[in-house]
Amino acid sequence: MKLKKSDTVLIISGKYRGKKGKILSAYPKSEKILVEGINLKKKHQRPKKEGEKGQIVEIPFPMEAACAKLVCPKCGEATRVGYKVSGGKKYRVCKKCSQEI
Repeated sequence: MKLKKSDTVLIISGKYRGKKGKILSAYPKSEKILVEGINLKKKHQRPKKEGEKGQIVEIPFPMEAACAKLVCPKCGEATRVGYKVSGGKKYRVCKKCSQEI
């Protein structure tokens, strides 16, 4: 998976199309990402202490990584990710400006 934690992404499809957010965590086995402020679901929480009321909170749920494009920190555009190898080390590259990410 080409997206990693703390990358900024642009959502390209679905209900949140056109919005940007930061990846909070990535799940490579299931090809899903958790993006801050995107794909919010309401969750009913039970009261923790006696006398406290239960509440409804909105939390982000994982979404498909294919629905998001990486925003290059150098050129600021949503782009595809490529890889280059130099000196035995593999690193990610922006396909538009060909700068290391």
